[in-house]
Amino acid sequence: MHDKGEKMPESIKGSRLLTVARLFFLLVIIPLLLIASLIAFSIFNLGGLSKTGTMAALDQKAQQEIRVRATDVAQNIADFLRERQKDILITTILPVNAQAYKQFLETKTYDLWVKKDTGIVKEQLPLYVEATLTDTNGNELIRIRDGKIVPAEELVNVTNPANTTYKVEDYFTRAKELNKGEVFISQVTGWYVNKAEFEQGKRFEGIIRMATPLFDKQGFTGVLALAMDVRALARYTDNIIPTEAEYVIESDSSTGNYAYLVDNRGYVISHPDDYHIVGLYKDGTQVPPVTSATYEDMRKKGEEVLNLNQLGGIDPALPEVAREAVAGKSGIKTYKFEDHTKIVAYAPVPFYTADYPKPAGFGWVGMAVDVEKFLEQAKLESGKIEKEAQVWLTTIILIIFGAMVILFSIAVILSRGINRSIASEVPPEALNPPQYDDED
Repeated sequence: MHDKGEKMPESIKGSRLLTVARLFFLLVIIPLLLIASLIAFSIFNLGGLSKTGTMAALDQKAQQEIRVRATDVAQNIADFLRERQKDILITTILPVNAQAYKQFLETKTYDLWVKKDTGIVKEQLPLYVEATLTDTNGNELIRIRDGKIVPAEELVNVTNPANTTYKVEDYFTRAKELNKGEVFISQVTGWYVNKAEFEQGKRFEGIIRMATPLFDKQGFTGVLALAMDVRALARYTDNIIPTEAEYVIESDSSTGNYAYLVDNRGYVISHPDDYHIVGLYKDGTQVPPVTSATYEDMRKKGEEVLNLNQLGGIDPALPEVAREAVAGKSGIKTYKFEDHTKIVAYAPVPFYTADYPKPAGFGWVGMAVDVEKFLEQAKLESGKIEKEAQVWLTTIILIIFGAMVILFSIAVILSRGINRSIASEVPPEALNPPQYDDED
């Protein structure tokens, strides 16, 4: 017989502790390890999947998406230009006085992100920088410039292009030849911004002049013209990156991943680098475009106007693209240039007038991607993702280890608690039955 107060044998206590610990391990630790392993595996693969996806970002499907985007932007530009046609025709029915024209211009604005000394700010700018009304001989009767009525003594005769804002404009002569309701629309006109000026922060600020003839019962009475700020047009391509959905303040041409706009003559009229945009010297003569013969000299001067029809000796593929686009075709071209694989998606702007006839219309939108540079950036981004994944993986491992230590401690505490509970409830003789000899 054992004493009533005899303690439970250590072998039985150890056995029970081990049994509880095993059950706890099976029911808690193993599921925890499985879940943690799954999380760790997912995080580890995140970097690899992101890298694989990024490297395949310019597959056939993505290229077609860029092509579709070029087409959409071209359509938006065409719609925008048609609205501007409506504006000038609406202006023809306004009361013929300076105040009425001024008030009309004040209702026409657009939003533009611009760089200031204080940083990047969003400004609401006038859509039209100028409005003019002339008589039958080209004498200005009214001119609104930058929101102000120009005094009578400063009005000029615009039959002489030298008297116009950019010294070469012939909008009066062109509009005078039109019928009622027809609109002359000029090419982009503005002072040229060279490379040095651009790097100092200056940007191209030209216009597109629209003019229409006026009539009364007696016949032709004069010409009404509006000058649209060309930045309102350029923002359609300046603020996008072909491979990204988000809009940007200014795209960076050094990435090889940007959009641009070309007119029906082949001249670039919107580009991340404004020194490629066609423009005028201060005397009104046009800055010549670069060719293979003048390329080095023009680069040294910082004057790099681009006419894609004349780049055959520099980048042979671009004239081919230009020919397709002015033929009214959209498409995508992949080619090699200076050991770089380039992709160009192009789409014509479906806006047609007597000045922009079919099939070329107003011009075309181009979207360029330098594949090697894009993949370099993709590698950098995927590397960042992998580093982030490693950090998360290390964190998960530490959490798992800490959780296991805590759970094992809890298992030990619970096991001992259970053993104490059993010991207090079960009589010692039940745990230690009497021993009998074989002879008994």
